[in-house]
Amino acid sequence: MRSETEVNHAVEKYADMVQRICFYHLKNQADTEDVFQNVFLKYMMYDQPFCDSEHEKAWILRVAINACKDYLKSFFRRNIVSLESLGDVEAKAAEDYQEVLEAVLSLPAKYKDVIYLSYYEGYTAAEIGKILGKAENTVYSLLSRGRGMLKEKLGGEWSGQ
Repeated sequence: MRSETEVNHAVEKYADMVQRICFYHLKNQADTEDVFQNVFLKYMMYDQPFCDSEHEKAWILRVAINACKDYLKSFFRRNIVSLESLGDVEAKAAEDYQEVLEAVLSLPAKYKDVIYLSYYEGYTAAEIGKILGKAENTVYSLLSRGRGMLKEKLGGEWSGQ
């Protein structure tokens, strides 16, 4: 089990990244907060050492993505009526980026993950492949298809920059 100091340091360092990942997957602030807590609880309970800060960051990314997927598959989640369907408050995003955000959120998970890791976190295809357990060429294919889907959804406006 990690010390309180280690956990506090990790929360300070990775909180924004984990919140963004969770929100992209869950599209709901309350669910994001629940999964966020679970990610750092798992971090606290994980007693294996990390090679370096990049290994630690990749581990937290993977745990966050998996925790979101697990939450979306959970019995509780599948058997409730979401507040979004009842007119939930829209996400806090700048008006200019709302359309792009909605397009990214509407992508299937395998495309959303690689797009997020590439454009928002700045990982290379090789690094994304290691994080997601996919071949580098598979990551390139997923990025290409994901960009194509975004371009189609946005009417040819998205350049990925």
